[in-house]
Amino acid sequence: MSERWTFLTHHAHVLISLSADPDMKIDQLATKLGVTSRYTVNILNDLTEGGYLTREKHGRRNHYFINRSAELRHETSAHKTIGELIDSLGSVGGAR
Repeated sequence: MSERWTFLTHHAHVLISLSADPDMKIDQLATKLGVTSRYTVNILNDLTEGGYLTREKHGRRNHYFINRSAELRHETSAHKTIGELIDSLGSVGGAR
């Protein structure tokens, strides 16, 4: 059995990470996820275009705001929100 799969997607891990640190740099996110910076940018763009994230420039850095009331996308969990997902997982700031 493979130990490589996880229950949450990279998209979910980005949201969870940003909930703990909304000023996290792209390179920090990429390292935490174990993916490239470019892939992380693509995830951030997906989340922004999907209405799950907004970003605000603070100097040369981004500050991210999570739309906690946005509903999850899969039909089995569409009645749940991003905020509920994050809250159900508790504090995961340093976890990997």
